[in-house]
Amino acid sequence: MDYIELHHQFKENSLFGRYITLKDIEPLLAKYPVEIIGKSVLGKPIYKYTIGTGSTKVFMWSQMHGNESTTTKAVFDFFNFIHSSDESGLRLLTEFTFCFLPMVNPDGAELYTRENANKVDINRDSINLSQPESQLLRKTFNEFKPDYCFNLHDQRTIFGAGTSGNVATVSFLAPSFNEAREINFVRSKAMEIIVAMNMELQKHIPNQVGRFDDSFNANCIGDQFTLLGVPTILFEAGHYPNDYYREFTRKMIFIALISGLQHIYEIDIVGDKNANYFEITKNNIVFYDFLYKNVKINYDGKEIITNFAAQYKEELVDGKIQFNAYVAEIGDLKGKFGHYQYNAHKMTYEDSLENIPKINQKANFSLGKGIKFVNGVKI
Repeated sequence: MDYIELHHQFKENSLFGRYITLKDIEPLLAKYPVEIIGKSVLGKPIYKYTIGTGSTKVFMWSQMHGNESTTTKAVFDFFNFIHSSDESGLRLLTEFTFCFLPMVNPDGAELYTRENANKVDINRDSINLSQPESQLLRKTFNEFKPDYCFNLHDQRTIFGAGTSGNVATVSFLAPSFNEAREINFVRSKAMEIIVAMNMELQKHIPNQVGRFDDSFNANCIGDQFTLLGVPTILFEAGHYPNDYYREFTRKMIFIALISGLQHIYEIDIVGDKNANYFEITKNNIVFYDFLYKNVKINYDGKEIITNFAAQYKEELVDGKIQFNAYVAEIGDLKGKFGHYQYNAHKMTYEDSLENIPKINQKANFSLGKGIKFVNGVKI
C-alpha cells in the first residue's frame, strides 16, 4: 500500500497549522451523523462520531490537551479515507466499529492551553472525574465498551529518539497498569500493535520513532483504561525538521493509524512482540529549538566561552500562534542538540540589554561584527 499517496489523496486541506479549534472542525463534522454528548466547562459542544459495522470496536479521542492538534488533523484525514471508495478504507468499516471524540477539550483548544477552562489537565483526572470533559470521556468508554483505545496526543520539540541526535517525530506507549510496570496480555496486545506501526514508520522516518516513558499514573486516562482491561495505545505526534506546523507529522500519524488497524484485522493478536517493543528507542529530552555553541561572553569583566540554548514558546496572539524564542539554558549543554545549531567560533555576544544571555530573555542578539539573530534565527 502506498501510504504517502493515500495521504496526499485524502488529506483534509481545510485544516492546517497548530491552532485548530471547534469552529475549524464543525463544518467538517456537519457532513457526518455526529452526536453532541455534552458540553465543556464553557458550554461548547463535545461531539461523538460512531461509524462502522465490524465486530472489533476501537475508541479514539484527540485534543484532550487543547494545544495538541496534530492528531486531530490526522483524524480528519482518516475520516476522508474511510468515507472514500478506496477498497482498503471500506474494509476498515466492515472490520471495525469506530467511536471518535475528535476534540475532547474545545475550551483548551480555543485558549491554546493544555488544560481545560478550569485549568485542570483532563489527562490527570481519570480517578476524580471532576471535569465535564473527563466525565464524558469516561461515559463514552463505559457505554461503547471498546476492544482497543487510541489515545492521541502531541509531544514537544524537546524529545529525541534516543540520545544520538535523532528527533522523535512519532512516539508510542503501551501504558502500564500498575506501579511495577508488569506486562499482562492486555498490555502485550498494545505492544504488538505498536511494533507493527513502528515497522511501517521506519520506512518513512528511520530512527525517528520513540517509546514514551511507561511510569504508572492511575490518574492518566491511558493507564486507567489499561487497568480496566482494554489495550490502549498512546500516540505522540512530535517534531520533524523544519515542520513546526506539523504537516509532515500528521502524515506519519495517518500512516500509523491505518497500518495499526490493518495489523489488528490481518493478524491474530497474540501479544508476542514484547521484546520488539522494548527495542524501540526510548524518548529522551535532548533537544532545544536553538543551540548556539562557542559563544564569547563578557561576564563580570571576564571573557568566557560558553554555549546557550533557546526554545520557542507557542503564544496565542490575535487568534494566531506565534513561535517566540526565549533563552532557555546557558552552560556546557553536553548531550544536547538543537533543531537549529550555530557555531559562533568564539565570536562575542551582544544584545540591547546587558550583553549577557539570560534565562527567559527574548533571543534577539548579535555575534561578532553584525551577525544578527532575531527570534533565534540568523538574518
